Amino acid sequence: MTKPYSEVWDLDSIYQGGSASEELHETLQALKDDLDLFIKNVEEWAVPESKNDAAEFLLLINQNADLSKGFMNASSYLECLQAADIHDERAATLAARVYGYSALLQTAQDDWHDKFIQIEDRVWKEILQENGFRQIAFVLNEARENRGKKGSKQQEALINTLSVDGYQGWSDHYDTIIGTVRVKVTIDGKEQDLSAGQALNMLNHPKREVREAVFKAYSESFQKESRLFADTLNHLAGFRLQTYETRGWKNVLSEPLAINRMKEETLDAMWNVIRDSKATFVNFLNRKAKLLGLSKLSFYDVEAPLVFSGEPKKYSYQEGADFILTQFNKFSPKMAEFAKHAFSSRWIEAEDRDNKRPGGFCTDFPIEKESRIFMTYDGAPSTVATLAHELGHAFHSYVIRDEPYENTDYAMNVAETASTFAEMIIADASVKEAATKEEKITLLEDKIGRSIAFFMNIHARFLFETRFYEERKKGILSVDDLNRLMEEAQREAYLDSLEEYHPQFWASKLHFYIADVPFYNFPYTFGYLFSLGIYSRAMNSGESYEDAYIALLKDTGAMTTEELAKKHLDVDLTKPDFWREAVDITIKDVEEFLELTKDL
Repeated sequence: MTKPYSEVWDLDSIYQGGSASEELHETLQALKDDLDLFIKNVEEWAVPESKNDAAEFLLLINQNADLSKGFMNASSYLECLQAADIHDERAATLAARVYGYSALLQTAQDDWHDKFIQIEDRVWKEILQENGFRQIAFVLNEARENRGKKGSKQQEALINTLSVDGYQGWSDHYDTIIGTVRVKVTIDGKEQDLSAGQALNMLNHPKREVREAVFKAYSESFQKESRLFADTLNHLAGFRLQTYETRGWKNVLSEPLAINRMKEETLDAMWNVIRDSKATFVNFLNRKAKLLGLSKLSFYDVEAPLVFSGEPKKYSYQEGADFILTQFNKFSPKMAEFAKHAFSSRWIEAEDRDNKRPGGFCTDFPIEKESRIFMTYDGAPSTVATLAHELGHAFHSYVIRDEPYENTDYAMNVAETASTFAEMIIADASVKEAATKEEKITLLEDKIGRSIAFFMNIHARFLFETRFYEERKKGILSVDDLNRLMEEAQREAYLDSLEEYHPQFWASKLHFYIADVPFYNFPYTFGYLFSLGIYSRAMNSGESYEDAYIALLKDTGAMTTEELAKKHLDVDLTKPDFWREAVDITIKDVEEFLELTKDL
């Protein structure tokens, strides 16, 4: 019999002793010493005058890579500690220290990149043809171009210094507040005291009275602390807008588009196709309401499971893992082998317990060439899909582990492609292997729920954040302002098809408060549709698509999004055709669902 997989991750193989780790403290001190040396070397580095000066340039590239890997290792470790125990104050303190060092590294990089601009174009092109430079030429060119769009050396140094208490300070403040949120609710006559994460998981409970009670208590808990959340969001955004003004950036989308290496025309083409297709998904929501005995769904009904008899289907952790491995193996034996290694090596924190942060993530440890996955597993099909999603992220990191470090820093939108592709394998397999019509309807509904999330929920977040930043340019927004903007965005994104909305969503969603990445929303939808396009090609290829898929993943850090799509899929992402093809795949699911349920 196979030994059961642990639901608690192993972090001691990274650093022993948690936030009290002596090894971690020694590593941080060594990193600081190396950082000081790098800063000195950058200051003394003479601008190359010919390709003969490339050797010292390459030395700095290697030093920068080593420092970046070291700080990422430490940051990932501390993020894991804080997520697994929201009361680990020592980890929070150390994380702030690491962020401070990272800000110094960013300033040194800005100074270094400032010298990139001073290199003559002819010399620059000659250097990029040398060994050690050719494979990372895209990243070096990108750094040179991006530096030209920023402020002066003095301005960028000041921004990086202030960001410790600006970006990161307010982001950390959100983590502190969210750790104090408790949701007290009576369920089946018993009063329960839940963390925000536990309450969030209960919003997909099969009983509507439970969902409604939890949602009401959940909303009240966030409304109670709403002024603190509003202060945090206002000041985090205010710091970002001041930074943009200093750099002369007018468009709030400039930074997130650059981070995701994509054009605004691509983003517009994607959203326009989705807008044109939403009526079909409203038909789905209306049919689901009918099946649940409701005239209209409310926000807390959207993710509710359909249960025709007995209890909804649940998978033990072992069953969920085995199902994932079986389905991965059908598409890619390498993917299945990797996932099995992740399970057996205890890379996954999945236990359902108190004091964990809500949500899920995958983070990398580039020195060990490993990943760690955080989530709260409750056995529902949706959490099996979440587990597959995070394993997709980890597999992406695994296949590029031996690429030059510079080429492993892929953008979020293509990162979400690998994760969503893995999730799609599981969702599609679940529907195809359904034993009864009722089970197929249930699993198909869960699968379509992803489209609802990416086309409506994520769209609402994008609309809210776009309008919030425009309003924030004029001044501070009150709690009522934020609630109004959130509800308006939800009504528009869902085509006003719900009975009740979630005005406090802006306060409860961590993604609005992430320090370094604004608009942590549209890349999810991009990744979903991009992965659907890849998945469709894989299913229709008639032969193994494994190597082609891995080749695409290996290129994700070495070119723009549009170049990646053109090279591997031969499509133009700035045009609607690809997006329409991808959305049509999801529409077929809705049409099948409507047909299966027309007589129910």
